[in-house]
Amino acid sequence: MDFGYFLNQSNLGLEKPFGVVLAEGREVATYCDRNGWHSIWTTEHHFGHEGFEVCPNPILMSADFAARTSRIRIGQAANIVTFRHPLQLAEDLAMLDHLSDGRLEIAVGRGVYPREIINMNPKADLRDPSTNRELFSETLEVMKKAWTNEFFSHKGKHFEYPHPGVSFPHALSPPLAENTNPDTGELTALALVPRPQQLPHPPLWQVVDTPPSIEAAGREGRKAMFWIPPTDSLLPRFEMYQTAASEAAGTEVSLGQNVAVLRDMFVTDTMAEAERLGGEHMVRYMEWVCHFRGLGNHRFPGEELPETKNKLDLLTYDWLHPRNMLFGTAEYVIEKIEEMVSKLNLQTLLVWSSFPGVDHQAAMNSIVGFTEQVMPHFAAKPTAPGT
Repeated sequence: MDFGYFLNQSNLGLEKPFGVVLAEGREVATYCDRNGWHSIWTTEHHFGHEGFEVCPNPILMSADFAARTSRIRIGQAANIVTFRHPLQLAEDLAMLDHLSDGRLEIAVGRGVYPREIINMNPKADLRDPSTNRELFSETLEVMKKAWTNEFFSHKGKHFEYPHPGVSFPHALSPPLAENTNPDTGELTALALVPRPQQLPHPPLWQVVDTPPSIEAAGREGRKAMFWIPPTDSLLPRFEMYQTAASEAAGTEVSLGQNVAVLRDMFVTDTMAEAERLGGEHMVRYMEWVCHFRGLGNHRFPGEELPETKNKLDLLTYDWLHPRNMLFGTAEYVIEKIEEMVSKLNLQTLLVWSSFPGVDHQAAMNSIVGFTEQVMPHFAAKPTAPGT
């Protein structure tokens, strides 16, 4: 099994100098690099004066990690592609692939927080979900064309490259049949420089939640990354992805293939210690997230949540813990991961302990405990055929 660390950098109340936040992230990245972790993932969030999520540029953070590590794969979960110029994003990620010597993993998303989306790109406003999905799909289409072709062009609803009517008469850049109209001298194609080190492009993931996103990821050849649902509720989602991916590939994709799950993790000597050190912070972060998402994704199959006065009244540690939390002793955490392996054929697990407000040393101790007591249990486990 591949284990990755999800580094959602936080600074609750903005109490620490940002340099301290960066140093703590570097400590996690270099520890995981030295101790057998497969990957580390950074996040993208904007305008977070509360301090729950404070990394606005996962590509820059990844470049910093690439310079300080040698083995671990480096990903972003996720690049919010609806915020970005597709060619600039394609260039930045191609550069990062070279800076990391081909260790780049790329996860993409559509955005979730209203104040981020409307201020980064009003066209991506989730109040118009069809346009947001169009923008997401076309941005990825442009990026993949740029990565996979020596010269590329694109004309769609939202983007057109090269811009029409532009020529580039230069003695040191003679016109080529691949990129110039011989009659008008206008550019007909562009070249991305550099293209990625990993050709045709680095592994491409999508953070998914809803059926349209799950099916689109499978259909378009992207790997899928899930977070909140309990294990039994993940099974139909895994099967949905498997069906879409198999149909698109024209061959059977095994359950769990090209799928990752993110789980909240805190490994300590006792169950009570995990709750004491990390529980309050995890619940507070879920209050932050579920303000927009609600609690529906936390349901067990067929479960109906009772009516409550407020939307998040059910959100307590005891309510969350059996649903999706890897909080407790190493033995308990191993048992819960084994359940995911048995039911989902899970092959890639991402975990995190750096919840907003949690003591950094306590988070590091949890990471060390997971590394030394949990990961060896899953070393060299056989995987399903075709993975």
